[in-house]
Amino acid sequence: MPEAKAADSITVTLPDGAARHFPRGVTGADIAKAIGPGLAKAALAIAVDGAPKDLAAPIKRDAKIAILTRDSPPSLEIIRHDAAHVMAEAVKELYPETQVTFGPATDTGFYYDFARDTPFTPEDLGKIEQRMHEIVDRDEGITREEWERDKAVQFFADQGEKYKAEWIHEIPAHEVISLYRQGRFVDLCTGPHLPSTGKLGHAFKLTKVAGAYWRGDARNAQLQRVYGTAWAHDKDLKQYLFQLEEAEKRDHRRLGRELDLFHQQEEAAGSVFWHPKGWTLYRTIENYIRMRLARVGYVEVRTPQLIDRKLWEESGHWEKFAEHMFTVENADKETGVKRVLAIKPMNCPGHVQIYRQHLHSYRELPLRMAEFGSCHRNEPSGALHGIMRVRAFTQDDAHIFCTEDQITSESVAFCDLLRSVYRDFGFEDVSVKFSDRPAKRAGDDAVWDRAEAALKTAVEAAKLPYTLNPGEGAFYGPKLEFVLRDAIGRDWQCGTLQVDFVLPERLDANYIGEDGQRHRPVMLHRAILGSLERFIAILIEQHAGRFPLWLAPVQAVVATITSDADAYAGTVLEALTKAGLRASADLRNEKINLKVREHSLAKVPLLLVVGAREAETQSVALRRLGGKEQEVLALGEAIARLKGEAAVPSAAPIS
Repeated sequence: MPEAKAADSITVTLPDGAARHFPRGVTGADIAKAIGPGLAKAALAIAVDGAPKDLAAPIKRDAKIAILTRDSPPSLEIIRHDAAHVMAEAVKELYPETQVTFGPATDTGFYYDFARDTPFTPEDLGKIEQRMHEIVDRDEGITREEWERDKAVQFFADQGEKYKAEWIHEIPAHEVISLYRQGRFVDLCTGPHLPSTGKLGHAFKLTKVAGAYWRGDARNAQLQRVYGTAWAHDKDLKQYLFQLEEAEKRDHRRLGRELDLFHQQEEAAGSVFWHPKGWTLYRTIENYIRMRLARVGYVEVRTPQLIDRKLWEESGHWEKFAEHMFTVENADKETGVKRVLAIKPMNCPGHVQIYRQHLHSYRELPLRMAEFGSCHRNEPSGALHGIMRVRAFTQDDAHIFCTEDQITSESVAFCDLLRSVYRDFGFEDVSVKFSDRPAKRAGDDAVWDRAEAALKTAVEAAKLPYTLNPGEGAFYGPKLEFVLRDAIGRDWQCGTLQVDFVLPERLDANYIGEDGQRHRPVMLHRAILGSLERFIAILIEQHAGRFPLWLAPVQAVVATITSDADAYAGTVLEALTKAGLRASADLRNEKINLKVREHSLAKVPLLLVVGAREAETQSVALRRLGGKEQEVLALGEAIARLKGEAAVPSAAPIS
């Protein structure tokens, strides 16, 4: 028979479903010890009904619990938060005059904002990091204390910590103030934290110093933000630092300059000046997508850049996105009537206008309408990042107008197309997030229930595993987000698929069904690459500028050894061009080793070297980027081989 529950005990349910009885007020440490000494030693925290808590927190009710160890996903945020506190303690020991403000965990580590007259130097970071390791080795106990608000304010004021005192003073007087103590360092925090500094481990590193404002307000005092990274294990830290080093080498902004692809300047912040090579890359990608879409029945359209505010209000975008729209007020010269026009931030309302120009029959659906739409969004200047985050961009956007019964088949077909396109660009590792209804949304719950059910059916029919991304759907419908993992392990969200019952209703889109009555179509909003600018930046970093042959802006260079071969170089160049390769000739009066080096730095995939001997034998000496050997081939054989190698994957040749 199961053990009877005592009157003053609670039942905790373990992850394996086993239920155990403990005295009310039992702690996570007690439970871990009761399960086994190994778990007690490895325990960092406890999850109570899914919420992480201190290992010393008393449990006063029946609950589902899990003991968190270093390898438990929720533990990583706790480790990073503790690293911030240990860093603050180290700074206060080394530089007592410094005031501490706040230090949260981040996606890859932590930071802490400090008020100090003297700027931190790289040497200071080294000292702080060394002291952090010493604090870890001390294995100081970390304990939670509850204080009255006024007592906490006075404590920090007496310590000269005016920022902490100011913040606590604004907390309502009736609220409990929790402080954490480790050694002689005391900090305001809600927790949870590790049981001691020794549990943090040594897998952390300080990375940089940046400026920040108190409370994020430029009108307030400027602080110094020290960033660091922290991980559960040394191998994870080493992998992340390697990734950072590789990311710096692959930075699309640096490679964009070095490869002469594009530039940006202050006079057009958030926009891109495409150079000839960059624009060739851009058009190659755009034409490839255009060809893939044409093969599966998309029609391409073009919609206006400036559209009256009225349409954006009708669609619901004005309420949601007005602050991100560029607008212009225009007065009609004849009537004097003023109108507010918005530069489009997205294409969907324009596509509905094209759809509505005549009444469609159910036999015409699905209608797949695509546009390489030029959009503008007024992004904050601090959010701009190379061509990854811009204000002017082009989307490979499309909307599928279909019946509700066609959602699954159209979604499956799109997912198949998307995966094929990603493979062609070299991305094999693709994950999917399912984003459901956000707090602020259009449409009632019944509409969202239908939309979410339809999208779940579709993604399961496509045999795509997915993870839930709660509350991150578009304001008009749930969406799938397709996330690429690049060559150095970073994730990039690119493609999307959204099911929308709302916009056709708002903008009065209809079709005639089999019953002869009017019905609302469903809109599937979908993109594969997303922003072309951002996708090109991802490609640059994925391939470190060494594009696959089919993508390379310049696929081949014919380089002469002597001027005697100039005429023959022209013949080779003409043959390459006729075969559809993007090629140029280097006839400079320079040594061939210099030419090889320069074109290698420019990451040209193929170098065809010709001299008097090659001219006489109608051959070429073929060198490949990164290779040390060269291969001598007859000109005809070389052209045939390279034409095949340069063919676009999964598609007919691009014209």
